[in-house]
Amino acid sequence: MGVTYKYFGAPDGATAARVPISMRPEELGGDELGMNGMFTKIKPETMAAMVLTGIEGVPLHRVPPLELVVLHPDYAVVRLPMTVVDPLRDIGEEAVGAAAFIWSTVPDRGGPRDAFNVYQLLHEWQDFSHRLHEAGHQAYCLVWP
Repeated sequence: MGVTYKYFGAPDGATAARVPISMRPEELGGDELGMNGMFTKIKPETMAAMVLTGIEGVPLHRVPPLELVVLHPDYAVVRLPMTVVDPLRDIGEEAVGAAAFIWSTVPDRGGPRDAFNVYQLLHEWQDFSHRLHEAGHQAYCLVWP
C-alpha cells in the first residue's frame, strides 16, 4: 500500500496541528484554510532535498531536518523549512529544468530518478509555492499510513 503525503498550507504550527484526527485522504480536499493542498507519494524530506540540492546547490548531507509539529498514533504533521518553498517562486523554466537534471544525477538519494518526472514535480511545487506565498502560509505535510 505505501504512504500518501498530504501537503497543505497553514499560517502557523498551531493551526497545522489542529488537523482533525478523523480526516482520511479522501476527506482532505485542500488546505485547512483553502483548496490548495497537494497529494503525493513523495516524502517531505525527499521534496526538501530535491529543491535544496537542485536549486540552491546545498549538498545532500546539509539539507535541514523537518520539524515535527504533532505526532499522533494515526498520523503526523511536519513543517517544511521555508527554504524549500521560497526558491521555487522566482525561478524560470531553465532553472527548473536544470534543477531536475541535477537531482536526477545526485547519488545515494531516494525519490524519482527520471529527470522529466522531477521536472513535472518541481513545476507542481512551484505552483504550490505561489499559492502558499499568496495566502501567507507555511508548508506542512500530513503523513498517515
